[in-house]
Amino acid sequence: MRDMTDKVALITGASRGIGAETARAFVAAGAQVVLLARSDDAIAGLARDLGEDRALALPCDVADFGAMADAVQTATDGFGKIDVLVNNAGVIEPVSHLATADPKAWARAIDINLTGVFNGMRAALPGMIERGSGTILTVSSGAAHRAIEGWSHYCASKAGAAMLTEAADLENRDHGLRIMGLSPGTVATQMQREIKASDVNPVSKLDWSDHIPPEWVAQALLWMCTGDADDWIGREVSLRDPAIRARIGLTD
Repeated sequence: MRDMTDKVALITGASRGIGAETARAFVAAGAQVVLLARSDDAIAGLARDLGEDRALALPCDVADFGAMADAVQTATDGFGKIDVLVNNAGVIEPVSHLATADPKAWARAIDINLTGVFNGMRAALPGMIERGSGTILTVSSGAAHRAIEGWSHYCASKAGAAMLTEAADLENRDHGLRIMGLSPGTVATQMQREIKASDVNPVSKLDWSDHIPPEWVAQALLWMCTGDADDWIGREVSLRDPAIRARIGLTD
């Protein structure tokens, strides 16, 4: 068991899938968690399940910097600090070709997947810099590094978030911060159901059994908070790598 006693983790997109499983894993390891999502009922229910002394649910649209800054302040007031920021919130819709993409929906995806990562970093970094410690983890994707049909918004936003994570490391490693990304591969979540329904590219053709469970991603994020992952600071951990899975202790 990786020990997160006395640590506080703020997790975006915590209402389901990777975010919810990450919250469960961090609490099981002894941490307190701050759950952020637009779905108030879902994160409130998760907070009750985890224990209201261990979890704080805060409705928040990550694309709104004011809302994110307020959430970070509320979390800091409630738990005293933020040790870990998990930038997990993201959307795959609208899947469409560029020639027919809805401009407003396309821009909204960028706001969530990329600007949302910036907003989380911008709100959390000053407190971490002041304390001289903190870990920021960005949930990335293979789509950050190659184009996929119908996913121009997703690929562009994930590529931007990956570069943003590198920039955050460049600027803040000397302040004692640990900043890195995680590329999990395809994960058995609601997002994969939406991808399957689009039937537009090779990822949508994958069988459900091809996807890893979200619990694996949660365990990877937990491991990335430990010194054992320090070699990956400023880089991106790939959960598709069998050696990484073995190092974390994940097996089929």
